Amino acid sequence: MTVAHYQLEGTTALITMDDGKANALSVAMIDELSEALARAEKEASAVVLAGRPERFCAGFDLRVMMTSPEAARGLLGRGAALLMRLYGSPLPIVAACTGHALAGGALVLLTADVRIGTSGAFRIGLNEVAIGMPVPVLAIELARDRLTKAALTRSTLGAQIYAPDEAARVGFLDDVLPAVDVLGRAKEEAAKLGALSRMAFHASKKRLRGSTIAHILSSLDEDMLAIGRGE
Repeated sequence: MTVAHYQLEGTTALITMDDGKANALSVAMIDELSEALARAEKEASAVVLAGRPERFCAGFDLRVMMTSPEAARGLLGRGAALLMRLYGSPLPIVAACTGHALAGGALVLLTADVRIGTSGAFRIGLNEVAIGMPVPVLAIELARDRLTKAALTRSTLGAQIYAPDEAARVGFLDDVLPAVDVLGRAKEEAAKLGALSRMAFHASKKRLRGSTIAHILSSLDEDMLAIGRGE
């Protein structure tokens, strides 16, 4: 079963997450997203990353996370590599947030260059502390980069969850539109960014985000071990 669907529309790659459920970051989802990104980098000038109706991404697959510490570390490591690939992609990444985006799903939003959200009764945020899990360095640093300073503490330590309009005010989203308009707007934003010089865009992104990515990757193994010890 395919869970990350790829379609090239002109010069924009549309990647749609749809596992028929909550769009968890399972091994299959992470691997297929990585393969889709690799394909996009060869044949597209920008990427739109979308979810299924009412579900953008539910975060890391809890069935795997609860299996064993080793399984959890393996999935987190795989997911971290994907998130850093998104965050540092040479292509513009536009997220069409079609619904709920929690924990790892909210991190996917934080990696995108432009985030267009769907209005409605949807929940967006980092809920790790609320479910008894430490917030990893990966999430802290992405939140530090993308969220407003005033919202950083309550969004991480306070596990604050936001409705889409509130999520836009604090930095998880850039704009919120009715569901019927979200994908079209995301494609428009991708086309505009994709028309820029790829060399200049990527070089500038490396300057903007390179230190954050390097810090996350260098601290990842030790941080996952610390989380496994309950620290």
